[in-house]
Amino acid sequence: MRVAGAPISWGVSELPGWGYRMPPERVLAEMASLGLQATELGPPGYLPADPAGLRALLDRHGLRLVAGFLATVLHDGGQSPGVKIDRQAAILAAGGASVLVLAAAYPGDGYDAQASLGSTEWTRLVERLEEAEHIARRHGLELAFHPHAGTAVASAQDVRRMLSTSAVGLCLDTGHLFLGGADPAALARNAAGRVRHVHIKDVKATIAERLRRGEISYAEAVRGGLYTPLGAGDLDIESVLSRLQEIGYDGWFVLEQDSSLAAEPGPHAGPVAAARQSLDYFRRISGAGPAAASR
Repeated sequence: MRVAGAPISWGVSELPGWGYRMPPERVLAEMASLGLQATELGPPGYLPADPAGLRALLDRHGLRLVAGFLATVLHDGGQSPGVKIDRQAAILAAGGASVLVLAAAYPGDGYDAQASLGSTEWTRLVERLEEAEHIARRHGLELAFHPHAGTAVASAQDVRRMLSTSAVGLCLDTGHLFLGGADPAALARNAAGRVRHVHIKDVKATIAERLRRGEISYAEAVRGGLYTPLGAGDLDIESVLSRLQEIGYDGWFVLEQDSSLAAEPGPHAGPVAAARQSLDYFRRISGAGPAAASR
């Protein structure tokens, strides 16, 4: 069991106006204090882009870089995402990561779109995924495609369509799959050979339903407690873990509890307390002790 943290659990998002951003030094120090030995990159500009500065910062906290998330438009014929994807892949590779996590964004800032792509747009998306996979491989990375709320691949139907029309590897995000109406455990089993990376999070079903009905935005849902510490929500995390163990998944589990902060938390308070609760739960259900869980 290889378990990593992610800046989004500390309120650090790629979306403008999301909330207060805790400084990297504190976020990484708190990850290390939990016994985690790895992190994802976070949004552009949060951690240093230059390899020496990035590695120095991570080394200072005894952490390694495992992956990074990028949401970019893939279906638009008027713009190519290749340069942006290549830039992200270069930073990840230089920092020692192994996975590029990619989502198919809609134009604009936010994750509230509920549109479906037409056949031409979908064909272009699949072609761009193939291009992205070539870019990732050129940098020595694996590509893991991330179905995500408010993007071009969000619903269970979108995920099925993507699996049937492309061969891209998957980032299995338990929370976003649930939001889209998919069963994360079933997908782990049915797409066994395609799971390259896992974002493991728990969800409050009542808030998820309000989001699906359009009563609140994605950002409002997160601020309202959409994501909970593992074991405190309504997902069957144990079944997901069991399915992943059955298929022999040996990649990273990234603990994610997307949050939005209004201000700097007090010492030992805020996201680190929730992350500790998630990690304790994960260790308990996986049968992994502290050393095994963070190795």
